Amino acid sequence: MNRLFGKSKAKEPAPNLTDCVSNIDSRGESIDKKIARLDAELKKYKDQMAKMRNGPSKNMVKQKAMRVLKQKKMYESQRESLANQSFNIEQQNYAIQSLKDTKTTVDAMKVGVKEFKKAYKHVNIDQIENLQDELEDLTEQSSEIQEVMGRSYGMPEIDDDELEAELDALGDEICLDEDSSYLDDAVSTPSVPTSDPGADSTRLPDSVPVDEFGLPQIPAK
Repeated sequence: MNRLFGKSKAKEPAPNLTDCVSNIDSRGESIDKKIARLDAELKKYKDQMAKMRNGPSKNMVKQKAMRVLKQKKMYESQRESLANQSFNIEQQNYAIQSLKDTKTTVDAMKVGVKEFKKAYKHVNIDQIENLQDELEDLTEQSSEIQEVMGRSYGMPEIDDDELEAELDALGDEICLDEDSSYLDDAVSTPSVPTSDPGADSTRLPDSVPVDEFGLPQIPAK
């Protein structure tokens, strides 16, 4: 069958904006190279005219320079047009990509809401409140059990006023029973000597004259 009717050509993929921008930028780079070559040619002609005298030869070089300059202007116009096209397509591509990102975000939010609703179906607020009430009741019961277990047994019944009077009397007895006689020995202990040992026993009366060595002077005969 393929021999009779031929094989159909494969369908080319639809162009996308990214490829368009890439192609336009590639064309712009090619034009930039042409403009650079024309600038170099113009410089050569300007240098030649600067060294030449006025005349037919200089006019011929000038005509060549004018032709090159005209080509440069044409390429610059094309380059500007390509730059505008690239900018416009990039703006469109940015807007489309932003819309795609927004759609992705919205889809994710929809999935999140769906999952939230699904999970919320398994939560019963009434059951939670009942559970809290049960926990509160159990806590109170536990406190009551601890209070019962901590009760004292076999204690005589005594009036609080009698206990308070006995406590006051016990305080007075404690004050009277305090024995401070052990402090008498501390008060009656001799004071700490302030002079060297033996100094008082060897000290001479002030009426006895002494020499330069501190010894009693021998009276002269």
